[in-house]
Amino acid sequence: MNAAETGVRSGKDGSGGGAATARARAMGFIVLVGVVSLFADMTYEGARSATAPFLQSLGATAAVVGLVAGLGELLGYGLRMASGYLSDRTRQYWLITGIGYAVNLLAVPLLALAGNWPLAAALMILERVGKGVRTPARDAMLSHATSQVGHGFGFGLHEALDQIGAVTGPLIVAAIVYAHGSYRAGFAALAVPAVLALATLLWARVTFPDPQAMEAGTPPGSASASVRAGRGVWREFGRRFWLYMAFASLTVFGFVHFQIIAFHWKAAGVLADAAIPLAFSVAMAVDALAALLAGRAFDRRGLSVLAVMPLGSLAAAVLVFASSLFAPAGASWPAWAAIVIWGVAMGVQESTMRAAIPGMVKQEVRATAYGVFNLAYGLAWFAGSAVTGFLYDVSPAAVVALVLLAQIASLPVLAAILRPAARPRGASA
Repeated sequence: MNAAETGVRSGKDGSGGGAATARARAMGFIVLVGVVSLFADMTYEGARSATAPFLQSLGATAAVVGLVAGLGELLGYGLRMASGYLSDRTRQYWLITGIGYAVNLLAVPLLALAGNWPLAAALMILERVGKGVRTPARDAMLSHATSQVGHGFGFGLHEALDQIGAVTGPLIVAAIVYAHGSYRAGFAALAVPAVLALATLLWARVTFPDPQAMEAGTPPGSASASVRAGRGVWREFGRRFWLYMAFASLTVFGFVHFQIIAFHWKAAGVLADAAIPLAFSVAMAVDALAALLAGRAFDRRGLSVLAVMPLGSLAAAVLVFASSLFAPAGASWPAWAAIVIWGVAMGVQESTMRAAIPGMVKQEVRATAYGVFNLAYGLAWFAGSAVTGFLYDVSPAAVVALVLLAQIASLPVLAAILRPAARPRGASA
């Protein structure tokens, strides 16, 4: 727990009632932004649960699916560095967040009109671009609010709300595909939560015009001299941040994208078409619970909870691509076991990884830090997804080998982060 947070929680602002009011207001902001994410995830995760088989139905190969998934993540995460820096430089967090959400969400229902796989792929990539634009600014605003309630808990709560939508969206698509046999009808129906997300975002903007003021010791609209001058920003990041970024990059390189998993299930006949988005929904439900538990664990135990990432990634890959070693051909139970473990790893990834950043960098360069971190993260995910797609066309066993090597390589980096000198501010021993 950092000093500012300790002061607020102990009532050192001179008023226990004032601290309680600040925490309540922060919780209100976290919940409202979480509702935005709920509707947003309902939209784009609902679509993503079916885009791999949709592309396959339009004639795309596994290599194309892996390349599109990886390129979307590359552009989405790559843009976060520029978006984060621009957010810190201009302080226009709400504007940048709003533009990103609009692009992110409106690309989804347009998939219903895509008549060929290149057009569908372009819309999938555009959806990722929108997410990349809005994420650093939104996470920076959330980090100010989570300082009042614990970064791990705050980001975990946001992720849990986020995942309610990620569960609901795929269920909607699964039901529509089951009833009508049409992916296009499912994409069109997702226009409703897209509009609800944008309306809730506008409500949040009106209700909380300056989230930065929620964090103690942060004057509204403040920015460091280096950010204002546009130079010296790299010196704001320390060794812990770079080690952390290296660990995250290695683990995500070996974290198999759901699009490849779904492609394998369809190609191998492991799950029916309607069951694939249902499986994704199960993963998102597990993700939500794991995010809350991992967030609480982070506030108490620090970054040691990230050990779940390499272990979970490897276990899920073995269950998906090597299940024939211990289960009859066509057995579905390894797929369901894999998706639970995959969801746990994703929950830790989506909550704790974001929660650690505020303890590693200064407040005034936080959006930039999120952007830099996510650039490396996206490059690694792009490379991993692209290589995985090509390896799958050669042999599913090669995918397992890639995951094993990447996760083993991440362990020494995690050990270095967990040394006392490398623990993040805000994490207890």
